[in-house]
Amino acid sequence: MPTQGKRPTTDLDARYSSALTSRPGAADVTATEWAEAQRELEAAEIFWVSTVRPDGRLHVTPVIAAWHGGVLYFSTGKEEQKARNLAHDGHCALTTGGNSLTEGLDLVVEGTAQPVADPAVLEEVIAAYETKYGPHITSPEGTFHGIGDAFRRGDAVVFAVAPATAYGFGRNDGVYTHTRWRF
Repeated sequence: MPTQGKRPTTDLDARYSSALTSRPGAADVTATEWAEAQRELEAAEIFWVSTVRPDGRLHVTPVIAAWHGGVLYFSTGKEEQKARNLAHDGHCALTTGGNSLTEGLDLVVEGTAQPVADPAVLEEVIAAYETKYGPHITSPEGTFHGIGDAFRRGDAVVFAVAPATAYGFGRNDGVYTHTRWRF
C-alpha cells in the first residue's frame, strides 16, 4: 500500500491553468511538484472525506488525518455513516486546502480506503497523529484526547488511503495551476 517510494507521473492540465491566458506570469506556469503536495498533506489539519452511500448518494464530512509513509490515514466510529459507506464501497476522496481565491494549494487524494488491522502500523499511525495534532490529542483538555487508546481498543476504525490519483489546484496571485499525479 505505501506510495512513499513511488514517484507519480505529473501532468499540468493547461486547459485549467493560467498557461493559456495572457495574465502576467501565466506563460511560466508549471505543474506543482509532488514533494510540495506532500508537504501540504503533512501540514493540513482538516480534510473532507467523500464517500458513497449504498444507494449512490454522496456523503461528505470533515475529518482529521495524518500523512505517513505515502498514505493518508483517517478514522471514524464503527457505526458512523462514512464507515458504513466504506464497508460497502471503499472508493473515496480526501480534500484539503484553503478558502482564498488568489493564494494557496487545494489538494484532492483519490483512492480506496482500507481498514488498518496491523498493530505495528496502527502504532505508527498513532505516533503520526500525536506528532501532528499534539495537545488536541495528547492532553486531557484536548479535543480528541484518548484517540490513540480508542484506535488500540478498536472503538474507532482507522482507514488507510494510498493515492491512486491526486489533484492540485494552485493559486498564486491570479496565476492558476491544475496538476494531476497518477500513481
